[in-house]
Amino acid sequence: IMSGPPSPSPTRWFKALRTRLGEPCLRTYPLECVDLLRRARIAFQAGRTLKEGFRLAQLEAVVRMLEEHECDFVDALGRDLHKPRFETVVFELIMVKNEALHAISNLKKWMEPQSVEKNLSTSLDECLVISEPLGVVFIMGTWCSPVQMCLVPLVGAIAADCAVISPSEYTVHTAELLHRLIPFYLDNECFHVILAGISDLSEIVELKFDHVFFTNREDGSRIAVAAARTLTPVTLILGGKNPCYVDQHCDITTTVQRIAWARFHNAGQSIMAPSYILCHTDVKARLVQALKCCLMQFYGPDPRESRSFGRMVNLEIFNRTRELLWRSGKVVAGGQVTEGEKYIPTVLVEVAESDPIMQQEVFGPVLPILTVNDVDEAIAFINKQEKPLCVYAYSTNNKVISRLMSETSSGSFCSNDCIFQSLMVALPFGGVACGMGSFHGRYSFDTFSHRKACLLRGTRFECVTYLRYPPYEDRNLSLMTWACTLSQKSQGWCQIM
Repeated sequence: IMSGPPSPSPTRWFKALRTRLGEPCLRTYPLECVDLLRRARIAFQAGRTLKEGFRLAQLEAVVRMLEEHECDFVDALGRDLHKPRFETVVFELIMVKNEALHAISNLKKWMEPQSVEKNLSTSLDECLVISEPLGVVFIMGTWCSPVQMCLVPLVGAIAADCAVISPSEYTVHTAELLHRLIPFYLDNECFHVILAGISDLSEIVELKFDHVFFTNREDGSRIAVAAARTLTPVTLILGGKNPCYVDQHCDITTTVQRIAWARFHNAGQSIMAPSYILCHTDVKARLVQALKCCLMQFYGPDPRESRSFGRMVNLEIFNRTRELLWRSGKVVAGGQVTEGEKYIPTVLVEVAESDPIMQQEVFGPVLPILTVNDVDEAIAFINKQEKPLCVYAYSTNNKVISRLMSETSSGSFCSNDCIFQSLMVALPFGGVACGMGSFHGRYSFDTFSHRKACLLRGTRFECVTYLRYPPYEDRNLSLMTWACTLSQKSQGWCQIM
């Protein structure tokens, strides 16, 4: 049974609450988190989250919350990021709903014990792997996808654990909305939302959760160190420089549309977006011209007037991007910088590997273009850098695609499109060098579960197992060695042990 106000209409509660609480929500300090963690741990230890029915009810409540408050989320993200309604509904709300519905459909199967292969000495026993909930997990969201990166991992946590979530302080309206809504839809003892600053997160992590999920490269190492002090396992989804190779054999029109959409949607604020293009020299001129035409088609002659173009989240990130932009390459499209609107869409050419724009992760609508002579040079360039979160490749030549996929290392790979591999519930999303762990669908459930090895033995078959007991005799060792040798010949591995 869920705790909370006994009214049948959460929508009406929220409207009344917002009327009463017009002022911003109060910041949550680490001391208050101690009490929330204690309440969640008591609920977990009481077995409140263990039953499938409870978990399903919470997942269904997430879906209801998103459906009943779509307009509120659109409004909040519009205020925080000037995010178009289309982007909010499709890439924030529908993404989360898909995750929740997928979990609802598969939860029973995920919770079932999995049988594993047995050997001769356990042939009459049960060998199982059980997905055991970890306990109370801490999920820290990010400002670039403030709903998706809070609630998608929360879906995985709901399917297994209790959770405390901390939306990004940069997207204040979205954070406040989640802070007010979630208590009216999810169990008030098992799930909590806090409003904490970046400076507080290390102290909160040290409170000793059972798992920490975090998405922010700048503070990732600090969070990992804080978690290490209490030996808390972590999932870190961090960004990086995502290369995008454009081969001379490709459909230029489609290629440009897909790259431009991926780089400039949400004003370029995405850890999955292509960070730069490695363009074959033979196709550079056509690519640049097609990009100019595509941006005109997408956003009109003045993107500042377009309702389809967002804005950067704050002046700090805007100014950092502007400094990198001014000291790198040559502008061939865009380049108009409006500080008051945090507006800076730009395409750069004549970019060198040593330019500032290539040395740091860029959360903004800036697309540098570098040239390479062939796919070998592209692969060598990618492999010189830190392993990226994503590698993208555009080509109609399957051999080129195969080489980019097999000869580079990255968290994910996508050919002839961008970002979509990170939106699929059936595929894991996470990095290699840029973080640790993964999530989405079953992978989120596994992230927030412990895979417990269980052997359920009887007392039969002692005629074999007695050989292990002291006093150790050469005869017993010879029998064990002989049995293992026979087993390895017939089965490929020792079936005795």
